[in-house]
Amino acid sequence: MKRHCLALDLINEEASIAEYERLHTQVSPAIISSIQKAGITVMDIYRTGNRLFMIMETNNDFSFEVKNAMDAANPLVQEWEQQVWKYQLALPGAKPGEKWLVMKKIFEL
Repeated sequence: MKRHCLALDLINEEASIAEYERLHTQVSPAIISSIQKAGITVMDIYRTGNRLFMIMETNNDFSFEVKNAMDAANPLVQEWEQQVWKYQLALPGAKPGEKWLVMKKIFEL
């Protein structure tokens, strides 16, 4: 098992944040299936203010490159990404079109 932590911001408007959270209470089975097929076994998203923090646990074969290719080839995932992107803001330092940024682990107990 591998663990990955990622960060992303939301548009800092109460209504946008509420809608983003509402969307995540009704994620379609097709999106859940695509996440699992990529080798992600656990995905948790936390929020403080407009900052999101995602923790993913994956199988040892998981690859962001493979996941990105799978997502690009899946019209349902592309539709979902377009829907949620309306509420998301790239973090400072993100490349154009880059959303979630992988965080560097700096401490472990």
